[in-house]
Amino acid sequence: MRYDTVTFLSDYGLVDEFVGVVHSVIRSLAPEVAVIDLTHQIAPFDVRGGGLALARAAQYLCPGVVLAVVDPGVGGERRAVAVEVGGGMSVLVGPDNGLLALAVALCGGADRAVELTADEYHLPAPGPTFAGRDVFAPAAAHLCRGVPLDELGTPIDPAGLLPGVLPVTHTDDGELVAEVLWVDHYGNAQLNVDPAEVDDLGPALRLRFAGRTRTARRVASYAELGPGEVGLVVDSYGLLSIATDRGSAATELGLGPATGVHLAPADDEPAAREAVTTAVSLSVRRPEPTEEGR
Repeated sequence: MRYDTVTFLSDYGLVDEFVGVVHSVIRSLAPEVAVIDLTHQIAPFDVRGGGLALARAAQYLCPGVVLAVVDPGVGGERRAVAVEVGGGMSVLVGPDNGLLALAVALCGGADRAVELTADEYHLPAPGPTFAGRDVFAPAAAHLCRGVPLDELGTPIDPAGLLPGVLPVTHTDDGELVAEVLWVDHYGNAQLNVDPAEVDDLGPALRLRFAGRTRTARRVASYAELGPGEVGLVVDSYGLLSIATDRGSAATELGLGPATGVHLAPADDEPAAREAVTTAVSLSVRRPEPTEEGR
């Protein structure tokens, strides 16, 4: 099996040279391969955030090699692994710290896995802290060139790979207890809530979080929300998101990943808009005449 695409995700950011170096390593070993940058703006060391981003994207990724590096344990005892999925359609390469687990599950589970122990397929390393350059990128490139998976290292039981952690909702005293999974670039706060879970709670919900309470209305689009109004929108991944129209719900409400949110029917229906509006009239103000102009 040969692959012509590497999809690359990391927490490297775009300030340092790390992303470019990984690109160059892949290019030098497999010059015909296209590298797609999924994102490099995962928060530093945020394995859960990286795993969720990979899982959100998994069903849309081009078949090939997925290179994912969010690796706070680099140089330590965590394993470097390559995991085959989809009957060989794709291989996920990265640290065995839970980063790959959700995406592997969404692809139907692992077919095979190896620990990347074959040093002849690594770059010489001055130190152990840049596995993305020295271990993972060469492994991805060699897979693209047709090197068999089992030549890259020691076969391991896929059942022994570290699982990912995904919070699930539960009810408590009549409230649905949820959690913010992700805040996107626009400030929409995605919850771990399937829309069907709140169908019986009515069109307006009370949100309780971090000692605050707000009313949110279920809407089909951001534009249905008025100034200052908080809404619940089914996002592009099919989960419920807290949103405002043309504003950041996360900033306004102080929400971030892992923030707990309790949802319950609002006391008043429909949801009251929690903003104050003031009528404004515009007119032309004429200057006062000067002494010379009288």
